[in-house]
Amino acid sequence: MNKDPFEEYIKESEPAKRDKGYAWHTAIGLQAVDGLKTSEYLVHTAVRNIEGEISFEEANALLQIYYEENPTRDASDRTEEADKVSARIAALLSERAFSFTPNEYLSIHRKLFTGIYSHAGRIRDYNITKKEWVLNGATVLYGSATELRATLDYDFSEEKKFSYRNLSMDEIIHHLAFFVSRLWQIHIFAEGNTRTTAVFFIKYLRTLGFDVTNDIFAENAWYFRNSLVCANYNDLKNGIHETIEYLELFLRNLLLNENHPLHNRTLHISGTFKETEKPDIEIKKPDIETLKLDIEKSFQTKTASHILKLREAFPGQTIFGRSDVMKVVDIKASRASDLLRAMVEYGVIESVSGHGKGKYQFRQH
Repeated sequence: MNKDPFEEYIKESEPAKRDKGYAWHTAIGLQAVDGLKTSEYLVHTAVRNIEGEISFEEANALLQIYYEENPTRDASDRTEEADKVSARIAALLSERAFSFTPNEYLSIHRKLFTGIYSHAGRIRDYNITKKEWVLNGATVLYGSATELRATLDYDFSEEKKFSYRNLSMDEIIHHLAFFVSRLWQIHIFAEGNTRTTAVFFIKYLRTLGFDVTNDIFAENAWYFRNSLVCANYNDLKNGIHETIEYLELFLRNLLLNENHPLHNRTLHISGTFKETEKPDIEIKKPDIETLKLDIEKSFQTKTASHILKLREAFPGQTIFGRSDVMKVVDIKASRASDLLRAMVEYGVIESVSGHGKGKYQFRQH
């Protein structure tokens, strides 16, 4: 699907369709924070909802029937999750009801992930770590399992006491970035934290008078997550300090309609991807040695070897899928799916629309 099916609704449509178009576009875009892609069936269902043919309840019911009739055989294929959570996010973003409480935060998670995660709406009871591409494989220090509810309650109470009166817009943006970064750092759930935080934050911003009906979240969800990571990571011996500067840029685009470039490569702690100059249009091929070095830094040896072999097999903008990966590096289907997901999450490859489900190409750095 080459043409964005939601663009016309967001930019030119009547208010009711515009709001639904924004909700669906954002909901689908947010799946990128976990490297997930939705199906064309979901997009078709979303358009029917925007046009008023079906309600959100009917959209969710249609998805349930669709996946009962077309069960996913590959355990690593999370399209069903992406579709169902997208529909639920769109419904929540279309509701105006909201209360700024810890229970509302927990309720959003439960509504999004019931039937998908066994722990939907429940606070995790164990500590977690997550390897982050933007940190070269390191992890943020998330909230301790023994203190999660107390920490959540504290952050909410502090925000409730805070007054935005007489603040400049720069000060408001700074404080909002600080608040959402701390809320996310708690990581109160075992999975689904970023999507839950994004939905809660959007609804909170509306209570503060912000419209939030553009495509910034939809188009830059992965940047949003990486900026949250950067806001909560320190490695002082190597000169790395937590910073909310990237979140502030994101929020300035979201809330003030500014146009700051939001490139994930500028967030990477290695500095390898932080070139800001425009590419030389005379250069037709990427620097293979630099690309090789970047991959070897970001992945374990065996995985890096697989990726470099794939890069050689599928040069330029060659399109490939899981079966191609299985043949080139001689691995099973489940391992190929894991490898593809990792490459998407780390920004090595990108999904290609209009070429069928599960088709990719290497990013042109």
